[in-house]
Amino acid sequence: MPAEDEFSVICAWLGRCRLVHKLDQAQAPLSSRDTFQVPDLLAAFDTGGPVLIEVKSKKSPTLSLRPDYLGRLQAYADLVGRPLLIAWKFHSIWTLFDARHLQLARTSFNISHERAMKENLLGLLAGDVAYVLRPGAGVHFDLAKEELIGVEGDAANFTETWKMRVSEVFFTDGDGARRSDLHGETQQLLATWNLETVEDHSPTSIRNSFIVGDGGVQFAHVALVHLLTWEGGRTGPPPWRQLLQAPKITRTIDDFGRALDRALGEKVVRYVFHQQPQTTPDFILSKDEAAAPGGAAATA
Repeated sequence: MPAEDEFSVICAWLGRCRLVHKLDQAQAPLSSRDTFQVPDLLAAFDTGGPVLIEVKSKKSPTLSLRPDYLGRLQAYADLVGRPLLIAWKFHSIWTLFDARHLQLARTSFNISHERAMKENLLGLLAGDVAYVLRPGAGVHFDLAKEELIGVEGDAANFTETWKMRVSEVFFTDGDGARRSDLHGETQQLLATWNLETVEDHSPTSIRNSFIVGDGGVQFAHVALVHLLTWEGGRTGPPPWRQLLQAPKITRTIDDFGRALDRALGEKVVRYVFHQQPQTTPDFILSKDEAAAPGGAAATA
């Protein structure tokens, strides 16, 4: 249930989902359970029409479904004439792929996480993107030393406790230039990244810097978790069930795609990747003949 709620919130937040709701899985007559299995969700995206989604959360690098279980899911999808997709959470990363990519391996139908990533429809359908921030972008706090409270240790190794005052807060872009004009949503993008901490000490002050280092890539749907954690000041998972009923999912960024595009111009974002699946399903091609299989398109 938490995985279903989380995936539903992600779809609603990414911006291309017109409707997502759970399907009532109480079915009659009782004998129908031998033939049909109702999937977890029904979703309608801007592209491709309504789809059925079965949600899984597995930390193994291979997702396995029993043949009878998958057969009942597919039988229901065939009965109502809608595509069957699988949403799989592997650690913190979600993929969404056509169930027909599961392949029979001895006693079960399997798919590797690598294959699921290659056939991922979350960007094409829901609007997920990957992005990279520019090294050097960050936020900096200058702390003025006002009063020495105490010293512990000896002359070689000691710890000083100071009463301090925040004298200045400023941002830098990817060129290392000070920026006072960054949009608030651009500033908030820094909260979605694993920033490096650097301290510079002087006799009168300390500068604490939290900056983007080299390497790394982030998905928008993972950034959502970071935003919700930062906004709620919590250490546990976000309250997915409550967020399903909330008028706004996040308080700080209204349109994540627009925020990324703006931050490209402000030299805080380096790349934005729009992933395309290797195989575009027929139900998408029939609605959008221009969709082409391939890798990932990037803007920079």
